[in-house]
Amino acid sequence: MDVAIVYSRALAGIESPLVTIEVHLSRGLPGLSIVGLPETAVKESKDRVRSALLNNYYEFPLRRIIVNLAPADLPKAGGRYDLPIAIGILAASGQIPCNQLDQYEFVGELALTGELRQVQGCLPMANATKKAGRKIILPEYNANEASFITDLPIYASTHLNEVCSHLTGKTPLSLYRQDSISPLKVFPDLKEVQAHHLAKRALEIAASGGHNLLMMGPPGSGKTMLAERLPGILPPVNEKQALEIAAINSVSNQGFKLQSWGIRPFRSPHHTASAIAMVGGGSIPRPGEISLAHHGVLFLDELPEYGRNVLEVLREPLESGIITISRAANQIEFPARFQLIAAMNPCPCGYFGDPGNNCYCSPELIRRYLRRLSGPLLDRIDMHIEVPNLTREILFKKENSAAESSDNVRKRVMNAYNLQITRAGKINSRLTNTEVDNYCVIDDKHKLLLEDAIIKFNLSTRSLNRILKLTRTIADLDKSDAINTQHIIEAISYRRLERLNQHLI
Repeated sequence: MDVAIVYSRALAGIESPLVTIEVHLSRGLPGLSIVGLPETAVKESKDRVRSALLNNYYEFPLRRIIVNLAPADLPKAGGRYDLPIAIGILAASGQIPCNQLDQYEFVGELALTGELRQVQGCLPMANATKKAGRKIILPEYNANEASFITDLPIYASTHLNEVCSHLTGKTPLSLYRQDSISPLKVFPDLKEVQAHHLAKRALEIAASGGHNLLMMGPPGSGKTMLAERLPGILPPVNEKQALEIAAINSVSNQGFKLQSWGIRPFRSPHHTASAIAMVGGGSIPRPGEISLAHHGVLFLDELPEYGRNVLEVLREPLESGIITISRAANQIEFPARFQLIAAMNPCPCGYFGDPGNNCYCSPELIRRYLRRLSGPLLDRIDMHIEVPNLTREILFKKENSAAESSDNVRKRVMNAYNLQITRAGKINSRLTNTEVDNYCVIDDKHKLLLEDAIIKFNLSTRSLNRILKLTRTIADLDKSDAINTQHIIEAISYRRLERLNQHLI
């Protein structure tokens, strides 16, 4: 046997295209060549594979060995091809049978001793293997991650010898069974936040309809504390969403953590983060913060302190829910359906409008500070609210100890969420323009009310569209089929920045 074909997977975003590994033995000067756009780690696999075979008393053929990684135009990266290359060489040289290789896909990095080491991205690989109708053999460390793909035959191994014994039928590997995993992360409870009833109401509306929220207030008023409690009142993810979240983490530099399965992500990058850190990138593109927040919350504290170019790259994914990273060789698309929660001070010193502290910022300085946020970005944020500092009288009121818990708020959120899914199959923030016309119907009297708001606050068409979606969510929380005056007035009241700009002008 001079030719053997083995299957493995490459990573392209969270997709995992099939890579066919063809190993050909021919006459000529002994040596091993790898072709098919391999990057440095893949080229170095020939030395790892050779040492692993010789150290375990296999024959390394003294012939010309050509390893072709197809398709040739797909870049190959990482050490995940070590195991399939080693299996291909053994099969082509007749040391193991070839008759079962087309039933499996192999993935794993080899140590010089033949031990199998973990690799990144096993979850999307396992998902693609299931769709192809094959079984997968991978390092034991990655088996629990891959086992989240149901009905996929998984064989976990710690050593090259175990894989060869399985393929020869001497000592078959057992099907892997998933260990029981209990999520460890518990989000803080909303009842720990005293007073701030308006902000809590805004959080409830944002959670119900997936709306973006901007909180403005002086330092220490509780903006971050409120944001950290939003994931605790969000609806739980379904299995498809959980798989998407896990797949993104699997291909990222941070890796997939078993205890985070089924938990909505909460990402809070520092304001010094670059645009690449936010959207993703690198020579081998990896997901950025907006993709790591997929189906979860992206919290940006001190919003005006982020670079202008960093904030502007958020505009497109806020609308489309995806981010496309282009490189000279290829394009990779990552999902980025996140909920943006932002916080900021009202001025550079932080105390504009705060009755308990003096603000020393001039109106022009405040205007320049607010202009760091572009109009198109603010248009995409549905709610702008004020979070004032609490006075001592409010802070020490007895009724504060009876604040509502996250569990109680989540029940109302779930009721409104289920209404939206039943009605349109999606949450209100994702309604298209046509769906807004169908589901956010208002009468002529309410249209006049909105027209007055458009003129008074100089609202854009996009802002109007988002106000209508917001009124629909408020009506759903009230279990109302019709949108009434109270719902519209409340939705308009959440455009705090438009009202602040009018005051400064």
